[in-house]
Amino acid sequence: MSSVTDAAPVPPARKRRRLPYAAAIALAPTTLIVLVVYVGCMLWTVRLSFTSSRLLPKLDWVGFSQYERLVSSSRFLVSVENIAIFGVLYIAGCLVLGFLMAVFIDQKVRNEAVFRTIFLYPYSMSFVVTGLVWQWIFNPTLGLQNAVHKLGFGWFKFDWVVDRNMVVYAIVLAAIWQGAGLVMAILLAGLRGIDEDLWKAARVDGIPPWRMYLSVILPLLGPMIVTAVVLLATGVARLYDLVVAMSGGGPGIASEVPAKFVMDHLFERANIGLATSAATLMLITVAIILAPWMYARYIRDGGRR
Repeated sequence: MSSVTDAAPVPPARKRRRLPYAAAIALAPTTLIVLVVYVGCMLWTVRLSFTSSRLLPKLDWVGFSQYERLVSSSRFLVSVENIAIFGVLYIAGCLVLGFLMAVFIDQKVRNEAVFRTIFLYPYSMSFVVTGLVWQWIFNPTLGLQNAVHKLGFGWFKFDWVVDRNMVVYAIVLAAIWQGAGLVMAILLAGLRGIDEDLWKAARVDGIPPWRMYLSVILPLLGPMIVTAVVLLATGVARLYDLVVAMSGGGPGIASEVPAKFVMDHLFERANIGLATSAATLMLITVAIILAPWMYARYIRDGGRR
């Protein structure tokens, strides 16, 4: 009798893991597309990086010779340096500016919807449009510099887009203007979810607001900040159209980035092997950067977050 009562029923969690046949059939086309289009294309790209393919793909084997050419290419090294500078400044700038805008709106200012729309509006524009707008602003003969010169300030200089030493920072500035609104929206949602009692307790204890933000609010916003960083990091990895629209990779190769290096060698220079080796290195780099977040998000806690 006791053995019958001891036979525990199947846990509800295990029951939920069973995938109904109808759902499995409905998901089958999507699963097939993911496996064939995404995973298959990635494996095909990695395979081509070990070939001598030029205009058309070949299936010979040249080992790591394409990678040796890649790391000895000054153009690729410049692109790696540029993407590192861009990535650090872009993510940091968007986080700081987006947080400040979110804090400003969270003060229950009047016309909050207007400010929220203004701050978020740049994100609705594509990188191409953003690049063209900022290319005009930085243009020394048509943009801000020319306008200030007409006012009599001939010493004023604002020609970053044609300056080899400053063009990367011009691209960073344009990208921050475009992406900070996304961070503002994410962090504002987080701020609105914080219990008001925390602020009441801080006021009773005499804690200044800046200390409250640094010691309490920012740690509570940790998951939102991680989400914003991941979204911004994907923008860094696929940075291409903003560079093409603003500087075309110039002056010279001063604003070259890995994605443009890949596209140029794939479609203009007819060097598929070198292009796919650069693409493979980009894939490995992104995987290394995202691995800690993927582990914490989906593996360590069993995807319960």
